[in-house]
Amino acid sequence: MDSFEINKIVAAILMVALLVIGIGKLSDVIFHVEKPEKPGYVVELDQPSATTVSTESTEEEKVDLVALMAMGDVAAGEKIFKKCAACHSINKGGKNNIGPALYNVVGRKIGGVSDYKYSKALIAYGKEWNFEELNGFLIKPAKWIKGTKMAYAGLRKEKDRASVIKYLNQNSDNPLPLP
Repeated sequence: MDSFEINKIVAAILMVALLVIGIGKLSDVIFHVEKPEKPGYVVELDQPSATTVSTESTEEEKVDLVALMAMGDVAAGEKIFKKCAACHSINKGGKNNIGPALYNVVGRKIGGVSDYKYSKALIAYGKEWNFEELNGFLIKPAKWIKGTKMAYAGLRKEKDRASVIKYLNQNSDNPLPLP
């Protein structure tokens, strides 16, 4: 290949580069767009104060227990509880399995079975298993009480949770009145 051929190749490459740059400049002149001084719209964000955040999260956590418990059915709760029976017993005088026995659980102190080794998080929680606590815990145990060793994904459907809570409440010496 002689130098004349090399010059033609280099000239072609330069010509293409100049053509691309020229077309870009020409299109900017033809299709000139004036940029606005301000953006098209401004996104305004409210900066919540610490008190606003805490009240919002408390409102989200509050559930209409009357409506929730009205959805539940004890017979359905018994069927759904079969998932729980792999780790928990529900019989009166039943033994602790992987999880504690759940007879008389509604109204009992969280972490209250004396012969079961609870996680530190459950022992330190210091509340009782009422309808609201059970509902929150059954949604996702690890999220409701951080540090619990209960490795269960939870029950997403409200009707299923209400049914299980009603079933647990029924399996007690003194069932609590439904809200």
